[in-house]
Amino acid sequence: MTDFAAITAAAERLKGHARRTPLLESPFLNEIAGRRVLVKPECLQHTGSFKFRGAWSAVSALPPEVRARGILAFSSGNHAQGVAYAAAQHGVPSVIIMPADAPALKLANTRALGAEVITYDRAGGESREEIGQAVSTERGLTLIRPYDEPMVIAGQGTVGLEIAEQAAELGVTSGDVLVCCGGGGLTSGIALALEAKAPALRARPVEPEGFDDTTRSLAAGQILSNDRPSGSICDAIVTPQPGDLTFPIQQRLCGPGIAVSDTQALQAMAQAFLRLKIVSEPGGAVALAAALYHGDQIQGDAVIAVVSGGNVDPDIFVQALGTLG
Repeated sequence: MTDFAAITAAAERLKGHARRTPLLESPFLNEIAGRRVLVKPECLQHTGSFKFRGAWSAVSALPPEVRARGILAFSSGNHAQGVAYAAAQHGVPSVIIMPADAPALKLANTRALGAEVITYDRAGGESREEIGQAVSTERGLTLIRPYDEPMVIAGQGTVGLEIAEQAAELGVTSGDVLVCCGGGGLTSGIALALEAKAPALRARPVEPEGFDDTTRSLAAGQILSNDRPSGSICDAIVTPQPGDLTFPIQQRLCGPGIAVSDTQALQAMAQAFLRLKIVSEPGGAVALAAALYHGDQIQGDAVIAVVSGGNVDPDIFVQALGTLG
């Protein structure tokens, strides 16, 4: 179970290892949004994503004798790199199961960080969970799930601790905190941290259109699935459905979800680069897209958007810049 005590404990283990990312602001983004927009650039985190926080939290929490046998994870790329890097820093082996159609850069980076990569056919319906369970049993590795894992949620929750403190320093004590959402580890972790440290700030999941399982699940009051496994440029946050651990937290603490188009995600990528000089991938830019282009669904005079995923394919980056003409 993840609670506020687990998040503060994860923060202690992350000291000296994770970067404390800032809150950034641009008058140009404020003008587009029609309100104050503060951006939390987790694309500046180690491996380019908040996923490093959860990975380090989970790996560092394992008993040494268990950790030494090795780590297993499955991911389309960002959790993969976070786990590979955290395992390497602890001096233990890692095996990562990744979809064969994952971005080539993420596959290459994961291998470069020292992990053994096993690919599977996501489009063909192969189950990464089943493959992961089989490999874990065969090799005696410890499986660290990308979001439905208590210590991963706790590590992601440290983003919320920082947001609460930094927002208060900037005079923002209420409003919506928009979070790029796949399985819900980051959203639920931030929500738990805000509940304790800044209860007037409300976490809200943001997803790509057509893969808005969390948004629809929150509206329906039960877990719903996406009808296909892939097909969005926001591949980093395309998951089958909300997590069994994350969804109850989101249901209790989060506001309604927001779905953005792939084009809006690309436009947000371009704006983040032009106005803040940060590079994110499409899935990591959806929260900023919601802040800029879905203002009618947002409450308050200020909004905080978590931006992540700095491992973007150059062709997609060029495509993003092209959306602004």
